[in-house]
Amino acid sequence: MSTFPQGFLWGGAIAANQAEGAYLEGGKGLTTVDMIPHGVNRLPVKLGQEKRFALRDDEFYPSHQAIDFYHRYKEDIALMAEMGFGVFRTSIAWSRLYPNGDELTPNEEGIAFYRDLFRECKRYGIEPLVTLCHFDVPMHLVTEYGSWRNRKMVEFFTRYARTCFEAFDGLVKYWLTFNEINIMLHSPFSGAGLVFEEGENQDQVKYQAAHHELVASALATKIAHEINPQNQVGCMLAGGNFYPYSCKPEDVWAALEKDRENLFFIDVQARGRYPAYSARVFREKGVTIAKEAGDDEALKHTVDFVSFSYYASRCASADMNANNTNAANIVKSLKNPYIEASEWGWGIDPLGLRITMNMMYDRYQKPLFLVENGLGAKDVVNADGQIDDDYRISYLREHIRAMGDALEDGVPLIGYTTWGCIDLVAASTGEMSKRYGFVYVDRDDAGNGTLARTRKKSFWWYKKVIASNGEDLA
Repeated sequence: MSTFPQGFLWGGAIAANQAEGAYLEGGKGLTTVDMIPHGVNRLPVKLGQEKRFALRDDEFYPSHQAIDFYHRYKEDIALMAEMGFGVFRTSIAWSRLYPNGDELTPNEEGIAFYRDLFRECKRYGIEPLVTLCHFDVPMHLVTEYGSWRNRKMVEFFTRYARTCFEAFDGLVKYWLTFNEINIMLHSPFSGAGLVFEEGENQDQVKYQAAHHELVASALATKIAHEINPQNQVGCMLAGGNFYPYSCKPEDVWAALEKDRENLFFIDVQARGRYPAYSARVFREKGVTIAKEAGDDEALKHTVDFVSFSYYASRCASADMNANNTNAANIVKSLKNPYIEASEWGWGIDPLGLRITMNMMYDRYQKPLFLVENGLGAKDVVNADGQIDDDYRISYLREHIRAMGDALEDGVPLIGYTTWGCIDLVAASTGEMSKRYGFVYVDRDDAGNGTLARTRKKSFWWYKKVIASNGEDLA
């Protein structure tokens, strides 16, 4: 008997803003990610430190063409079907349906594109898992309203969500509201379209925006269940526990606080109320949450399952600071001396996945869905045109084993979608050379290449894993 249950959903994941390209085709409007360049200015823009409300001629914007999934999705979904995918995670670009974000009626061309995309998935028996907001906010909502700092965003988002639930009813039943919702604390512009004014309390802005997103997520969950009770709606966490750097009590407390900082959002989405610890956090940060009547009641519409990404665990200590934390990831961590690291400095820790899964199920008692996991690496095309990515196979093998261990621990897991199942633009760095896929895409960091698709060694390996329901990992 396989460790993995019958009906376990094996597949892969991408995001519209990292794969589709066609950034102004089909009536689509500009989004936040379209303003984030490759190169030295990328981080200040992502962090909301530099206002970027207009495109510049002297910069390269990787999202504008990405891997051209918009025009090539049939070819790409055929490749996923060849691997045996039972689920394919993607996102809807909000601005394809509402180019400005505040329109009263949607762009029918955008709806038609996604309807065709989801029908193509269903044609192969692939279940779409669809994220409503994956790091892209229509730019008009940023310039006109200040993005999620503005309460009006709740109305705009719920209108958009209702449009999706109605337009794709019968095609999509698995939904996520916001991708890695906790990342807004670490990367405010890419996470939530937030930019800051000189001298303002950034914590106040971020947590007020978080409240608006949490209310919008809860209302969207309610709408999804009203439109079709079969809809399954999840939240999405950028996961990975913080380990105490030592057994010094102050380090243990620092790690607990770091975990709470990330889990705060899921505490609300899965439990239906603000956690007790948030009152002290808000008090110490000078944050006052402005609520409207009915907000607390709305938050009681909790998610059906908890989805998360897991790439690495993290370490925290009482004296961690900008000088001793790893700059490789937007979520800061001390370097763990007991584990290996990827080319980009991300700790490789399969046991950490089992630990994270057990912690999350202990905390929420809701089914889990691992919707991002993978290894970013520089792949080399051999003289014979092959890509032997044994390092990726090794990484995925050990993490799948850890998932199996968590299942044996009694943790319910719906499915597993590896990140970037086809090479795409890395959200962190904007690089194409930071590759995750089973399928190689001929494109470099400057946007050159034919965009031709090539199966890597890991393609055949993952096909075997899926066919054996996780039994054959050799």
